Amino acid sequence: MYRSHSCGELNATHINKEVTLAGWVQKSRDKGFIIWVDLRDRYGITQLIFDEERTPATIMEKAKSLGREFVIQVTGTVIERESKSTKLATGAIEVLVSQLEILNEAITPPFTIEDETDGGEDIRMKYRYLDIRRNPVKDSLIFRHKVTMEVRKYLSDQEFIEVETPYLIKSTPEGARDFVVPSRMNEGQFYALPQSPQTFKQLLMVGGMDKYFQIVKCFRDEDLRADRQPEFTQIDCEMAFVEQEDILNIFEGLTRHLLKEVNGVEVEKFPRMLYDDAMRLYGNDKPDIRFGMEFAELNAVTQHKDFGVFNSAELVVGIAVPRGNSYTRKEIDNIIKWVKRPQVGALGMIYCRVNEDGTFKSSVDKFYDQEDLAKWVAATNAKPGDLVCVLSGETNKVRTQMSALRMELAERLGLRDPKVFAPLWVIDFPLLELDEETGHYHAMHHPFTSPKPGQLELLDTKPGEVKANAYDLVLNGNEIGGGSIRIHDKATQATMLKHLGFSEDEARKQFGFLMDAFEYGAPPHGGLAFGLDRLVAILGGQETIRDFIAFPKNNSGRDVMIDAPAFIDDVQLTELSLKLDIKE
Repeated sequence: MYRSHSCGELNATHINKEVTLAGWVQKSRDKGFIIWVDLRDRYGITQLIFDEERTPATIMEKAKSLGREFVIQVTGTVIERESKSTKLATGAIEVLVSQLEILNEAITPPFTIEDETDGGEDIRMKYRYLDIRRNPVKDSLIFRHKVTMEVRKYLSDQEFIEVETPYLIKSTPEGARDFVVPSRMNEGQFYALPQSPQTFKQLLMVGGMDKYFQIVKCFRDEDLRADRQPEFTQIDCEMAFVEQEDILNIFEGLTRHLLKEVNGVEVEKFPRMLYDDAMRLYGNDKPDIRFGMEFAELNAVTQHKDFGVFNSAELVVGIAVPRGNSYTRKEIDNIIKWVKRPQVGALGMIYCRVNEDGTFKSSVDKFYDQEDLAKWVAATNAKPGDLVCVLSGETNKVRTQMSALRMELAERLGLRDPKVFAPLWVIDFPLLELDEETGHYHAMHHPFTSPKPGQLELLDTKPGEVKANAYDLVLNGNEIGGGSIRIHDKATQATMLKHLGFSEDEARKQFGFLMDAFEYGAPPHGGLAFGLDRLVAILGGQETIRDFIAFPKNNSGRDVMIDAPAFIDDVQLTELSLKLDIKE
């Protein structure tokens, strides 16, 4: 063994004991006659001491050569530390070194391996193996491990069975773009990497594995952002002989278990909200309910004067910003500039100050009197000292714009406390979503989602009004999980695919294996998948997921550490029956 103890476990009870430690040199302080070295491993830091009176001269000389990130092994005696540190778990002791072996030297790292580093994100991603040595990243990966262990424990206790499903599957036209893999043995044919194990978990239900889960890698070739990676991890689950309520209860239990065991937080309420209400009150289907600022539709109290902007709008919507009347005119102007950015796209913003004396002052006093403004205030539930912000335009666009403004203002006001957890079920999603460019409908979740009971007939006459037996679990304004009750009979699945534009031959070619399975006694079933990366980040108090992934990709989907993706040589291309006319 290279070590008898870790660098994080020694304390005063070990004084006078001989120990052997191994790790990386965090830093050293050479005073000539005495040298202190901070030795680091995954578990913590222990201070080593070398001095001319008690340390052999050869060891002393070696200690003088130590640089940052050298890998060393030492043997010595634990002694009481004269100047104790309360910042370290080992701060009451130090190790008087009698033997030192340099296991590996190190060149100077491109950034400091400390909690507060001088390395930018790009350089830290290139040298990710060094970044992992820093406590924030190391602790995030350990935190992820703890969450996954608790997930496995809870689901196993609920009699779920973990089953692996294939990674090399068939490409389908639904959902995001697939990553495809050429097959050398089947010329001109390709596998796809799974966007989810959806059809396989349904087949497991047909096979009688009535409670399945898998912590599984999934792949989507789509545009990226801070909380999205081309490869990501799901907690994928499916259950047979269940209705929606059964699934919601099981996964409320999982979420409660994680919050309690990982964060020490007990959450009792998991409110339910209809999709239509989420859009009307918050402008999106994953509302953050840790704070108020619900939308108020103001058409009835604004579209009766000569203000053309409101009169021509499909929707006029307002929110009450708590304590917002304290904003200066310059600060309000900056908010207006913010909503007019291309990322938000509003043409402007109207506001109304709610004064402490009960009077109101708006940016459109020319058109609206105090009685009018009082109706705005009442509709938005604004209080004295608040600010009413109003946007108008096309319904879908203005809701999205107001949702962005609501979240931005909440961030500025400190209302999004990462230590407060507010879960929410959003239910009754539309089954289909209209693509405005093509005029065709596509499945909002996926083509295997069941419509609500009694609504299948509406597919022929009012497809946009059909509700799905689908549900999303939202936590602090982030969708952490989503699922549905599935279609489990061939006729309904065929009808659904027809309405999604599949011909009978196309449906057979793409999903014939699943519809065949339905003819052999498929049970009613449904499930849910959590996004593990996002779930772990939120439980860890973060909005972005990268630090909770050991080796993440950048915003272009590249691994800058190993320089992937990369070109492959002509021999490999020939073996794969591929010819690429791309210059490097």
